[in-house]
Amino acid sequence: MSQHKSHILVVDDDDRLRDLLKRYLTRDGHDVTSVRDAASARRMMQTMSFDLLVLDVMMPGEDGLSLLKSIRETNDTPVILLTARGQPSERIEGLKLGADDYLPKPFEPEELTLRIGSILKRAAPEAPVEEIRLSGMVFHVAKGELRKDGRLVRLTESETQLLSILAARAGAAISRQELAVLTAAGVERTVDVQVTRLRRKIERDPREPVHLQTVRGVGYRLTGD
Repeated sequence: MSQHKSHILVVDDDDRLRDLLKRYLTRDGHDVTSVRDAASARRMMQTMSFDLLVLDVMMPGEDGLSLLKSIRETNDTPVILLTARGQPSERIEGLKLGADDYLPKPFEPEELTLRIGSILKRAAPEAPVEEIRLSGMVFHVAKGELRKDGRLVRLTESETQLLSILAARAGAAISRQELAVLTAAGVERTVDVQVTRLRRKIERDPREPVHLQTVRGVGYRLTGD
């Protein structure tokens, strides 16, 4: 998890469970605000922003599903529902309304913290790739510069464009078709030609590429050291 301390809103009418979750989640490194009903949750969300909501379905007054439906009209904050065991209809309805996960009561607090951690990790935007190391060379993505021992390695505009797209999604396979659209190549065959040329500049042995790899049936993938 990043250094940002996640702020979690717990909404449950059970005082004992609320206090337990607040202690447990605080100990796990989160900031926690807890309220006992939907009306209080609405007031809190008007004045504060939260990274995740833990929301009980069965509450006096407005229930959790109604609150979730209202939240999803304007807000995509992750939501974990706490549901009564043996009520699959509640869980199905909750997922349809946009809940990210659900946990039937009773549950172990540790399981909730693990689910929260998983959701927050998925929700966190990944830091953009700034540079990628390629067998003694460094490609600076934002600058579009490839350097070896500090000296600039000349790339054509097409090669720079191709390497920038692959580096920004390092490790992911990108189809030849998508690369043709995203670059000035226009057609897949031209992408193949550019890949061959680029390999001559970044690979120790272009015939046995380590960094700019062919993914059979898909396209290409760039991996750093």
